[in-house]
Amino acid sequence: MTTAAADFWATYAAHRAAEGRQLSCSEMLAVPYLPSRQWAVRARTFDAFVRLVDQDDTLRVLDLGAGSGWLSYRLTLAGHECVAVDVRDDDVDGLGASFCYRGFERVVASFDALPLDSHGFDIAVFNAALHYALDLGAVLREARRMVRPGGRIVILDSPFYPSAADGEQMVAEKRHVYPASPAFIEYLTRERLQTASPLDWRRHRVWYPMWYEMRPLVARIRRRRRPSRFDLWECVVP
Repeated sequence: MTTAAADFWATYAAHRAAEGRQLSCSEMLAVPYLPSRQWAVRARTFDAFVRLVDQDDTLRVLDLGAGSGWLSYRLTLAGHECVAVDVRDDDVDGLGASFCYRGFERVVASFDALPLDSHGFDIAVFNAALHYALDLGAVLREARRMVRPGGRIVILDSPFYPSAADGEQMVAEKRHVYPASPAFIEYLTRERLQTASPLDWRRHRVWYPMWYEMRPLVARIRRRRRPSRFDLWECVVP
């Protein structure tokens, strides 16, 4: 991890802690089913992901950009084997916060340079994480290296925009507020994803709460840029 990225994540963790975003153990055990708008959206994506993977027997899952590891914990409860990877080990929402959880392996590493053997997983999943990549192609190549032939790469809760212009406008707005943040890719489009990893990517439409689904109409009425969507994206590794 670069010095700039390390400084950013340290500041980010401190900011979240100051906002009171650090969860208690009881709250962490309830994630993603917490009473907030953010978690109401993310719970819908997670439920869609569970429907996708529960068609299979025990899976070996690589949780990339795992944060506190809540997704690994949930999948472990369902009988799957998980390895949670994150570049952060702080106790706000990095791997250091995973002390409430049991049953899965934790690895502190960047997801563009994984200290793991190739082809050892059935699924590599990016859970609200892929937009923090500095090099989208390199990160997806590394995920592909991790997955066995016939396995899958899945993207959850990263912002996809209708066009690159909408995404770039969001980035400009963010840079105005946080000018020192690292050059993360920040957003995805179908074209950007396909160019970085020319596999057969499939979008699974997730139905979110009404206030979320109404955002494009609200943005149009207010003459603002079109908002992103999350949904669930999947490809099969040949």
